[in-house]
Amino acid sequence: SIMAQPPPEPISLPSPPNDGITALQYLPQTSSSSSLLASTSWDGSLRIHDTIAKSHVLTQAMDSGPLLSMTAAHSSTNGDGSSSSSSSGTAAGVVYTGGIDGSIRKFDINSPSTTSLIGKHSPDVDKNELLSGKKKVAVSCLSYLNENTICSSGWDKKFYVWDVRLSSNSSSSKNSKAVATLDLPGKAFSMDASLDGTKVVVATSGRKNCFLDIRLSNISQVVDKENEGSENN
Repeated sequence: SIMAQPPPEPISLPSPPNDGITALQYLPQTSSSSSLLASTSWDGSLRIHDTIAKSHVLTQAMDSGPLLSMTAAHSSTNGDGSSSSSSSGTAAGVVYTGGIDGSIRKFDINSPSTTSLIGKHSPDVDKNELLSGKKKVAVSCLSYLNENTICSSGWDKKFYVWDVRLSSNSSSSKNSKAVATLDLPGKAFSMDASLDGTKVVVATSGRKNCFLDIRLSNISQVVDKENEGSENN
C-alpha cells in the first residue's frame, strides 16, 4: 500500500540560485527532452535544469533585477474539449520573465544568451524612483494565453495583454505594443489563465478577485468581485 512505502528522499539539483526561488514551471515536452524545469529567483537569473538527468542546463541573467514571475507554453484545450500542445515550433523553448523593474522579457533556450524585451509596466517611471522604492512597478504575475499572447499584472495595479511577436531588443520599449490595458483595484498578488487562454483571474490587495474575459472587445468591461469573508480571516 501507499502507507507502507518509505517517503522519497529529496534530491538537490546542481547550481541552484543564490537567493529565493520565485517561480517554477516544467517546459513542454520535446523530442529531445521531457523533463526541463525552469526557475526564476530573487538573484535575477533564469535557470533551466533537467530533473531526470539531475543536471544544470543553463543560467541566464535577465537584466531586470530580481525576477518575481515567469510563464511558458503549456498544453491548451480546444473549443471542442480536446487537448492540443503548444510545444510545436519555437514555443517549446520560450520562457517569459517578470522583473522588479517592471519589464517582461523573453528568452529562448534554443538561442542561448539572447533575450528580448516584450514591454514594461509604467515605463516612464524615473529610475531613481524605482531604486528608492517610491514607485513599485514589479511584474508580480505572468500567464501564458497562446503562442502569440501573454498577460501580466503587477504592483503598479495594472493588467496588460502583450503580443509577443512584437518583442524588441531595445530597453527603451514603450507600452504601445500592449494589446490591452486595465486598471486593477489593487496590487496583483496572484494570477491564472484558463487553458484555452480566454479567461483570466487576478487576485489583488483589498481582498479582491478580478475576473477577465480576454475575448471582450473592450477588456475594461470586466467585473470585479470582492471576497465576502470575515475581516478577521
